[in-house]
Amino acid sequence: MTAIAGFKAYDLRGRIPTELNPQVAYRVGRAYAEWLKPKRVIVGRDIRLSSQELCTALTQGLLDSGVDVYDIGLCGTEGVYFATFAEAMDGGIMVTASHNPPDYNGMKFVREQSRPISGDTGLQEIKKIGDADQYSTPAQKGTLHELNTWLKYIEHLRSYLDTGKLKKLRIVVNAGNGGAGAVIDSLEKYLPFEFIKLNHNPDGTFPNGVPNPMLEENRAPTIAAIKEHKADLGIAWDGDYDRCFLFDETGDFIEGYYIVGLLASVFLKREKGARIVHDPRLTWATLDMVQSLGGEAVQSKSGHAFVKDVMRQHDAAYGGEMSAHHYFRAFGYCDSGQIPWLLVTQLMCESGKPLSALVNERIAKFPASGEINRKVSDAKATIKTVEAHYKPNAIAVDYVDGLSLEYPTWRFNLRSSNTEPLIRLNVESRGDVALMRAKTAELLAMIGGEVAH
Repeated sequence: MTAIAGFKAYDLRGRIPTELNPQVAYRVGRAYAEWLKPKRVIVGRDIRLSSQELCTALTQGLLDSGVDVYDIGLCGTEGVYFATFAEAMDGGIMVTASHNPPDYNGMKFVREQSRPISGDTGLQEIKKIGDADQYSTPAQKGTLHELNTWLKYIEHLRSYLDTGKLKKLRIVVNAGNGGAGAVIDSLEKYLPFEFIKLNHNPDGTFPNGVPNPMLEENRAPTIAAIKEHKADLGIAWDGDYDRCFLFDETGDFIEGYYIVGLLASVFLKREKGARIVHDPRLTWATLDMVQSLGGEAVQSKSGHAFVKDVMRQHDAAYGGEMSAHHYFRAFGYCDSGQIPWLLVTQLMCESGKPLSALVNERIAKFPASGEINRKVSDAKATIKTVEAHYKPNAIAVDYVDGLSLEYPTWRFNLRSSNTEPLIRLNVESRGDVALMRAKTAELLAMIGGEVAH
């Protein structure tokens, strides 16, 4: 039996049909059940053309293992997270490839309470069981149920808002032909907002390109619509809408880093002394915001499995990564691509300020390079070279996630990718754009390699 390709640090992703097909999906279902031994499991799927067939095969694998399956149908990844914790299930599997090319698909796995299953908490064991393709025989097969959690999920999203304080806003929403449009349609009747909808209908052929707003070329339609309609805000999502990306009223794209501090402020005003989790790549703007509002900042290694674990350990109200993943205690410590924009619109309405006014001061105070990726032949050796050169003069050194070095007026983080042969650089300064750019250029010259997205 061939080994199952495509298991990554946090999920399963593979090309259709060579790496991922119904036979593989069936084996993954059997292996997940063999390892976790759940009684009741949620399954959901994104809008990709291959997702239904894969979800059916996955479901059959679970059923043949004696697991009762609760199918919630088309949804975002957070739909599976929500259903798993809200319905007190033993686990959940989402069939999705997020922002990968159209000929890819994949799966994301959680256990009870929507706790993530990653490479070091079970994913490798599931792979080994699936590779061996040997499973126990259950006393009886499981039962398939259709479960509609949509209305409960929409109600949960609404719980983050004080609708009495909302005002009329004009918002450009770009679902990228992924799944986010359905959420907007369900929320619309409860909100005083006018939505200008781009690429709104789900379409697994992705006629307007794969939804990935991290790529600059994919942002142009959202920016153009904001300017054309004189909108107050722009929002774009990836395919499974576990991340949302925000644009201000001028059409400027707001780096996810600055949204972390903004959302932290919302929870610190609601809960005095709350703990806020952040990643090590860019930190100063978040630390400044959290400290100024009397909160406690807690650092976590980058990646959803690590952030969720740290959030649980510290019972944090909110956690945010610069990659536009935002995590909420009330959402089972999971990430959502819908809660962030709801909170930002509430903040805009309550403060009477446009988004630019809410973030520009932070951007000026802590200018950052944004994440820059380079393909290098040996990431470890490159990081060692950089460390040897820069460490002697550093006032703080941190190895929580790659290499972080800090100086009085600037800092940087350099780390290798968990999933690709890449090295990732982030640089920030204290109010000095020229210094940030100069140090970024200096580091990139030392790193070398090829430009990569």
